[in-house]
Amino acid sequence: MATPQNEKPVLLIVDDDPLISETLSFVLAKRFRVLTADSRARAQLLLQELNAPPELALVDLGLPPLTHLPDEGFHLISELLAYSPDIKILVLSGQNDEVNARHARTLGAIDFIAKPCDPGTLIGHLERALQARRAEVAAQAQAEGDATCGLVGASPPVAKLRQQIAQFADSPFPVLIEGESGSGKELVAACLHRLSSRRRKAFLALNCAAISPTLVEPTLFGYSKGAFTGAQNARSGYFEDASDGTLFLDEIGELPFELQAKLLRVLENGEFQRVGETQTRHSNARIIAATNRDLRAEIRAGRFRADLYHRLSVFTIAVPPLRELAEDKLALLDHFRAFYARQAHVAPFELDQQATERWMSYHFPGNVRELRNIVIRLTTKYAGQNVTAQQLEDELDTQVYAASPLELLTSAEAVTEMARKHLQSQANFNLDQMLKQWERSYVEAALKLTHGNLSQAAKLLGVNRTTLYSRMQSYENAARE
Repeated sequence: MATPQNEKPVLLIVDDDPLISETLSFVLAKRFRVLTADSRARAQLLLQELNAPPELALVDLGLPPLTHLPDEGFHLISELLAYSPDIKILVLSGQNDEVNARHARTLGAIDFIAKPCDPGTLIGHLERALQARRAEVAAQAQAEGDATCGLVGASPPVAKLRQQIAQFADSPFPVLIEGESGSGKELVAACLHRLSSRRRKAFLALNCAAISPTLVEPTLFGYSKGAFTGAQNARSGYFEDASDGTLFLDEIGELPFELQAKLLRVLENGEFQRVGETQTRHSNARIIAATNRDLRAEIRAGRFRADLYHRLSVFTIAVPPLRELAEDKLALLDHFRAFYARQAHVAPFELDQQATERWMSYHFPGNVRELRNIVIRLTTKYAGQNVTAQQLEDELDTQVYAASPLELLTSAEAVTEMARKHLQSQANFNLDQMLKQWERSYVEAALKLTHGNLSQAAKLLGVNRTTLYSRMQSYENAARE
């Protein structure tokens, strides 16, 4: 959603240092409507109170409760993009080693700025990010009615993707979109809606991974006055508001298990109830769901209902990762390079031969979103210039963020021997306390390995995202006591 011209663009600043937040708020207040939060949890609450997402976010990496690590900041980047794929995120952090900077950009941050930063320089970064965002939103609006819906590329996987979108768009049945983060699932969902007979109706999107599990049900189905603490007035939910349009449920694999039966009921007969009501309501919304998880594996693990999966996957579209699109990497480069150079009124950059070869060999873990942000940065830094392989390399995330199970687990014999020695040396051993410490250590290790991505950490630990979220909340509560 674009900000009206007579209103200041909204900037969310998330930093646990009140002096930095207050100083930045004062310096930036002339150009932006500044909102501040001192933690990821407070940022979440703030977003839930807004009528529309912020256009920009300025995020510190070292946030409570782990201020010495970048994990919370990394997770917040993923969370903000899940909440609003259009938001432009800049990282302003003292944890400014190159590994953190590159990974923040891979997750979707448009740029990384080291503390301390000159206010004029910071404003310049924010203004360019805002310009890029508004240009993208305008381009999305122009794509209305375009059969390509902004899909760039001529490779066989992209051709198949276009064919499936055209084939399934006007069906009333659900579509399940599968694909990695940043691959363009939101674009495919919007295209399905635009090419359908519902194009003049509402298109609403909810990311199930970007909202507290306790708020998913009232958000989807609405609630009556007094249904829970804070429900001062009755409110409709997404199913009601979507009416005869389309409801896009992103990251459906994160839907709490206890709510999956209620979603199945709506899919089967269109019936639902607001939280706190007994009155049955009806929705004609067409459901499009998306996931970056293997829902079949989730079913085997008991975390997702098989009947819901089969109901959601009447039609299935697999969005290919960028690493499988061969020459389309160059097509996307040409598309975004021309687009952002035109918006910035500068000459486009060029890649020399070695840089082009590196571009083609790079695996793009952040997919199209990462590619687009790399192009934005190269346009800003090297407008009208030839970019060398080393200059390009500085923008790439070449670290491997993965671990095999053997790296996380030791043998049973070693654990037993360690436990024996520990018991012999401990006078007042408490098994429950020790197990909690081990659990928290594994949770923190998983978050570190996945750089704050809660969904990936839950998958690594073999638990549901809502379970992991609840345990993390219990750690925070215990820390306050």
